[in-house]
Amino acid sequence: MALDVNAIVDQLKESSILELNDLVKAIEEEFGVSAAAPVAAAGAAGADAAAEKDSFTVELSEIGQEKVKVIKAVREITGLGLKDAKGLVDNAPSTLKEDVAKDEAEEMKAKLEEVGAVVNLK
Repeated sequence: MALDVNAIVDQLKESSILELNDLVKAIEEEFGVSAAAPVAAAGAAGADAAAEKDSFTVELSEIGQEKVKVIKAVREITGLGLKDAKGLVDNAPSTLKEDVAKDEAEEMKAKLEEVGAVVNLK
């Protein structure tokens, strides 16, 4: 028995939502499948992609006790002048850099924590 795909598609176009819903239920029962399975698989793939984050935002949360050293570290990391670096430090929490690779973000965090600052990677 040959399957006439065009005829089936035409019938589906003319069907109501309730008829299509009944068709889906009948196919699920007859063949033991679920129409929702591909959606769940796509959601799981999206969660894995989110877990493997490849760019980060480096945020200075707290400056600690050594403000001058933190300003120097911020200048070194960002390449900003003294006034701009001091402004970032004075206005903490502040974003130092966005869309930074993981290795570079970890290096920045280490430099700032070494001088007593608290840094978050987002």
